[in-house]
Amino acid sequence: MYRFYIGNGRIEENHVILTGKDVNHIKNVLRMKCGERLLVCTTDGTQYCCKILGFKTTQVITEIESQEQSFVELSIPITLFQGIPKREKMEFVIQKAVELGVFEIVPVMTKRVVVKLEDVKREEKKLARWQAIAESAAKQSGREKIPRIHPIMDWNEALDYSKGLDITMIPYELEKDKGMRNTKEWIQKACTKNSIGIFIGPEGGFEVDEVLMAKAVNVIPISLGRRILRTETAAITTLSILMYELECHIENS
Repeated sequence: MYRFYIGNGRIEENHVILTGKDVNHIKNVLRMKCGERLLVCTTDGTQYCCKILGFKTTQVITEIESQEQSFVELSIPITLFQGIPKREKMEFVIQKAVELGVFEIVPVMTKRVVVKLEDVKREEKKLARWQAIAESAAKQSGREKIPRIHPIMDWNEALDYSKGLDITMIPYELEKDKGMRNTKEWIQKACTKNSIGIFIGPEGGFEVDEVLMAKAVNVIPISLGRRILRTETAAITTLSILMYELECHIENS
């Protein structure tokens, strides 16, 4: 069943009114008809099964047949701070991070970022595309919510934002001597908190002084093993481990 996302304010009694780009998608791309059913997800995690009643020029009118609280989201929100890699890699990271359950993604300009944004308009165009990729991945994976892609932050801004999270970790190749047991302990500890942050470096990784700055605001360096991983591999590996631990924690509780 096709899935759409709306704000709670667009629910009127037992009807949901779909507007904007969803109208064209339903009418002209999916070619749905009156009587067909679709899923509508709201920002509070409620999922509605709706039947299409009719179409207007800028609206699709649906009737709510049933509703339920869905539980596909991870129990703890994860913020991914991603050092910006080249275009295709960033889009790949966003897609897979959303599929793995990330709550929000913060693109970060670090010292070794190869990509340089020339002006504000170009940045706005990138953000719009990244957000569209997040929405598509959320629909494909049955997410209740579309993760937000933040405006690009520099290193200091990202570190400052991370202070609002309960625990933040930074995979760093020079931490390999501490071993995976140390990583396991921090991952398990993170799964008992209310919010988690993960910093992932771009191609070329982090500068030493960036890691020292992170440590100074209580970001915890961890190892992902004895091999050096590409930026997209490091992001997916870390999120996969967290997803596994959080899902197991729910099943065992």
